[in-house]
Amino acid sequence: MIYYLVALFDSVSYKYVELLQKTLCEKYNLYRSETDLPMLHITLEVITNPNLCDLDISLKNILTNYTKFQVELNGVICFDSPFKSVNLNINNKGTIYELSKHVNSVLNSQGFNVREQIENWNLHISLANTTFADREWSNSEYLSACKLAKDEEFLKTITIHSVELWKPINDNKEMVVKKYTL
Repeated sequence: MIYYLVALFDSVSYKYVELLQKTLCEKYNLYRSETDLPMLHITLEVITNPNLCDLDISLKNILTNYTKFQVELNGVICFDSPFKSVNLNINNKGTIYELSKHVNSVLNSQGFNVREQIENWNLHISLANTTFADREWSNSEYLSACKLAKDEEFLKTITIHSVELWKPINDNKEMVVKKYTL
């Protein structure tokens, strides 16, 4: 099974980002209700078939040196088909970037199956896409949503307050495997 290590925002930051997510998803009717919207996050690492006990120990050791930190949003980035994803871009610098690289390096050195070529990974917050959506949006809807989001100014700083290990399902009660408060 694939697991995702994700960074989560404080409530003020979450509300700010959620407003755009709701606007896009409602405008393009991607979800039946607001409660179906995927939880906003920044993916730090993807781990395939780990031993969860060993992974938990490793993550606790890695994350013990981190406290709450700021992340700079840097506009919008869109990923074309097959993803058709509209995302807030994260500057690949600072603590978030260092944390992502550190987690990848340490877990890789310990034999965990993690992403290769992490330098090519764009840190981002997915706002709207067809993963877990009630329907797939058309190319013209996707392009329109991407343009709409890019017209907004998203140069803001948000606060990361915790990291979680998730299973790839859109059910908040079942999705969280482990939580690490910074």
